[in-house]
Amino acid sequence: MNPGLDKLQDYPFERLQNLKSKVPLKDHSSIIDLSIGEPKTELPELIQHALMESSDQISFYPSTRGTDALRQSIASWLCRRFQIPEDKLSPDENILPVNGTREALFGISQALADTKNRKYVALPNPFYQIYEGAAFLAGAQPFFMPCPESRGFSPNFELIEPSIWMETSLVYVCSPNNPSGSILNPADYEYLLKMADIYNFIVVADECYSEIYQDESNPPLGLLEWCDRSGRDGYDKCLVVNSLSKRSGVPGLRSGFVAGDKKILEKYFRYRTYQGGAMSLQVQAASLAAWADEEHVVKNRFHYRKNMGLIEGIFDDKKIKTPEAGFFLWLELPIDDIDATSLLLQRGGILVLPGQFLAREINGINPGSNYIRVALVNDMEVCRKALMTIKEFFFSGEVQS
Repeated sequence: MNPGLDKLQDYPFERLQNLKSKVPLKDHSSIIDLSIGEPKTELPELIQHALMESSDQISFYPSTRGTDALRQSIASWLCRRFQIPEDKLSPDENILPVNGTREALFGISQALADTKNRKYVALPNPFYQIYEGAAFLAGAQPFFMPCPESRGFSPNFELIEPSIWMETSLVYVCSPNNPSGSILNPADYEYLLKMADIYNFIVVADECYSEIYQDESNPPLGLLEWCDRSGRDGYDKCLVVNSLSKRSGVPGLRSGFVAGDKKILEKYFRYRTYQGGAMSLQVQAASLAAWADEEHVVKNRFHYRKNMGLIEGIFDDKKIKTPEAGFFLWLELPIDDIDATSLLLQRGGILVLPGQFLAREINGINPGSNYIRVALVNDMEVCRKALMTIKEFFFSGEVQS
């Protein structure tokens, strides 16, 4: 057995299901589930049409590299979205389609973490749980980067000691951040890549929330975009992972990509040829159509922006700010987050995710304690009702710490 299996904690939604089973409920069917970031927007017709039109393609084996047309579609989108000159990003060398970000984020550690010579895979805290599981199962030890509340729970790279960098082979970052919605800035990337050059580690940027943001004129900075601006030709030591799950609202399509340093991608490609992770030709056809269209993306973003716009109006006297990006409200409460989740479910019929489930205790402190993650993905009135209930329960003086 892989010894890393014994180090895996229960997945957050397994823990939530266990918590939910202990809460007495009269009517399970009426629960408003805001615990998971599953898009509720309409399936774009162009994606549905492409799937139907290409249904005969399931008779053929797909290649691990994907079709030329799909890689070109992804490269064109990256260049448009992040203002990268087209001659700087090769569809053949800098792009690899994958079956969603989850598969890629896991597989990257298995293929690229140098566990023979280095101890750590570094990740934020709180974090998307795949990072930790990928590290353990690759034989590495997770190093939880300090993520102060003052920085929106994004890592403060300058607080990490050289002795840690020396023992690190791979660093995961998430921008826009899950769960807080904060965004890494040019100074963050500049310092992180300076450390990568000095200590020779790989940076993997999880950017799956890159297309959900509040300011239409100011989309979040991407890692490859920063590389181009700063003259980092070839995206040395940099990989970006993104998908259609949040951007296009099709998580069940399981379609994404990895882009960046061609030397690293070639190694990862070799791993995937053995892993058997080729994307079906039918999904590739639908993905090509999705990456080529922005109209449905803007529509989706407007849906989430309306929901996120409820936050400051409802919590106007509590100085609770709307996150910069994403569709989660990472909300600090006056009581324990697990107790709050149970109370909110039992008395309010609303299911959220306790912050502790998304974080790990370091030096006696779990940075997710007293926080809940609220996924504002449903229609606006459902989100309004949920937020009003949360305010009534925890910010009206009814419930005390």
